[in-house]
Parts: sequence; structure tokens; C-alpha cells
Amino acid sequence: MSLAESSKFRFTPDLTICRLLNGMWQVSGAHGRIDPTAAVRSMFDYVDAGFTTWDLADHYGPAEDFIGEFRRQLADARGAAARDGVQAFTKWVPRPGPMTRQVVENNVDVSLRRMDVETLDLLQFHWWEYRDDRYLEALGHLNDLRDAGKIRHLALTNFDTAHLKTVVDQGIRVVSNQVQYSLVDLRPGQRMAQFCQEQDIHLLAYGTFGGGLLSERYLGQPEPGGAALSTASLGKYKQMIDAWGGWELFQELLAGLKAIGGKHGVSIANVAARYILEQPAVAGVIAGARLGLSHHREDNARVFEFALDAADAAALREITGRSRNLLELIGDCGDEYRRRG
Repeated sequence: MSLAESSKFRFTPDLTICRLLNGMWQVSGAHGRIDPTAAVRSMFDYVDAGFTTWDLADHYGPAEDFIGEFRRQLADARGAAARDGVQAFTKWVPRPGPMTRQVVENNVDVSLRRMDVETLDLLQFHWWEYRDDRYLEALGHLNDLRDAGKIRHLALTNFDTAHLKTVVDQGIRVVSNQVQYSLVDLRPGQRMAQFCQEQDIHLLAYGTFGGGLLSERYLGQPEPGGAALSTASLGKYKQMIDAWGGWELFQELLAGLKAIGGKHGVSIANVAARYILEQPAVAGVIAGARLGLSHHREDNARVFEFALDAADAAALREITGRSRNLLELIGDCGDEYRRRG
């Protein structure tokens, strides 16, 4: 299996990525037990299939360690060029507190050691509380560490448009912002995408598959609850569906996706991902990888084998247009994780 050329995206002048990123939240412990040996072994299968870009974080359990071990094994087996063809995007998610140069650099150094690299490809910074403006101090130090060569590119995760603008106005160059973006959560398209286009900032989308809810498995099924929501992802995105419009409207969405998928010979998940990939400012979509447990590589590859036409997009807009406005209900991107201020 090989991915279509359209799967590649020039993320920055010196960095090309796969537009479907392998998400490593699923190794953090909330999605079933992961065997480290099997996990690292399965990472070879992803890269061999063309899925070369990984999304992880300092707090995703052993994710950074898995990347480090995988890179070592890849270099030993296939050489430095193969190792360097893999992109690993990590995150730093500190609790608010003193953000001295030493605090910031020490945390970056931990990721460098765990991932066994001299330079982080991309560091995505998250901040829990905007009312504590020391996030600007942290970003200032990260900016300096990028200039010093410890970070290749600096990015954000779950920043809203107003605070993304604050960062840009401070002269801090970020290349992307990772946000929840799906047919259930279209908030990024209401406010953020235009600003990102103006500033040449990319969006990396997560939640696009709804933790698996946006699939044939749930079409025509009764509303799940309790034990049926067996992973952290299922529980999280079921709550988003409840806020968005409920299970009945979600069934209409699944039926619409199924019809469009039948027209193109692809799955519900393919159509859901394709729609977001075609939105302004979106560079890539993150697909959770349950390493060593299950995979959807063959199906995910079909995302790059078709395009939606105007009738497809209109049909989906008709359904989503009957949902609640999450921007008004929850706030801008990432506001569900913090108090607005």
C-alpha cells in the first residue's frame, strides 16, 4: 500500500508532512493496555504505508519514549535517512506557574532526551488559564530556544482566536494551532480559519473521527452510554454530540455521510476526514493510533483517493446547519478546557 501524492503537505519550507497524522493520545492509558514492544513494531507498519507524521505530547504516557525507541530501531535497520523521514510533533502542557528560562528549557530538554533527538520538529504549546499571562513569558523563552536550535518550529494547541492573535502581536512566530475540528465541531471555520490564513498559520485538526463515532459502526444504532463508551475518546466526543444536537441529528449526519461515501466508494470516516481536509487553513487531520491493538491504515488511505463535490458539501451543510452553534454555546476553540478571560 502506498499513499497518493496528495497525502503530502508542505507544512513549512523545510518540513513536509503526511496530511493524516498518527495520533498518540491512545497510548496514554485511557484506551486500553498497550504493549510497548508491539506498539513500536507497529510503528514500522504505519511509516511503511506512508503515514510518516506523529502527533504526541509530554503527558501522553510513554508516547515520547516510543518515538525515541522507534527512531533508534529505524536508524539501525534502515539508516539515518529513513529515520529522518519521520516527523514527530510533541506538545508541552505545563501547569500555570513561574515560566523562567530555566523552567522552560528543562522541560524541552526532557522531551529531547525521551525522543532521542537534538531538535524537536515541532513543539505545540498549551496553556490552561489565560488570566495567568505568563504563557507569553513561556512562549518568549520557547521562541529563543527555537533560535538556539532546540526547536525547529513552534506551534500552539487549543488556543482561541483572540489569544492566538495576542501571541502573533507579541512577535512570536507560530506555524500551527491544533484544534478540535469535525463535522460535529465546526467552530474553527467560523472565526479562526480566516485569521490563520491571513497570518500563514496552519490548523491541525483532532476529533475529526469523533473517536470512532463517525463510522458505519454507529449508523442505525441506539444511543450508546455507560460501558458502551469504553474509551476516553468515545466518552469525550459523545459529549460533543450531545451539545451539538443529540443522537437523532447525529444519525442523520451518519446517513448523509454514508450516502456520499457510497457515491465515491469510500467509508463514512473517509468522507468526514475529507470534508475537514478541504477546509481553509487545514494542513492535516489527526487519526488516533491504537498501536499494536488495531489500525485503520487501509481505510484511511482512501481519504486521498477522492474529493467532495459541491453537492456533497451542500448536503452536509444542510444537516450541520440544523445543529446548535457551539461557538455560542461553548466558546471559541479550546474554551471547553478553560475559563474564558
